[in-house]
Amino acid sequence: MNPENSREKQINFAIYDFSGLLSKVLTGIKLDKKIFYLGKLELHKETEKKSNDLIEKQRLLKLHLEQRGFEVILAGRVRGHIENCPKGHEVLTFKEKGVDVRMAVDMITAACNKNLKAAIIGSSDSDLQPAVRELRNQKIERVYLGFESQPNKGLTATTNRTILIRNSELEEFIGK
Repeated sequence: MNPENSREKQINFAIYDFSGLLSKVLTGIKLDKKIFYLGKLELHKETEKKSNDLIEKQRLLKLHLEQRGFEVILAGRVRGHIENCPKGHEVLTFKEKGVDVRMAVDMITAACNKNLKAAIIGSSDSDLQPAVRELRNQKIERVYLGFESQPNKGLTATTNRTILIRNSELEEFIGK
């Protein structure tokens, strides 16, 4: 989705129908477990009001997902740091760190413990490619679930199958 679109900026993910979206795009695939990974948000003193707002939105999203049968794992964290913008001004930016590591460890652990037959990877983080290759070595089916607007070629290459979600499919489940 294009974050520049004003309608998309107003999506309330605490009421988004993630289950409906998955049912539509994964038609014919039985899901035994749905895990949603989130970077843990922390209060940042320079943006205290915005930090508190985002932390509350994440809490509501987590509750919404859990009520709909998702396991939610808070992994890594979202950190704020100062960067210089192209015009030379200092800008506070936030980056998530560590979620991909937790996802990779969880997938490999499940595969090694024989608790995983197939992994549907709903992430476009290229850092997951080594873990996905190891799943291939373990003879685990691998499906990359990405976005039509920005597919990850590396994950497409390392998985058995790619399913790309269209913007129209994303919009279909807003607020349902």
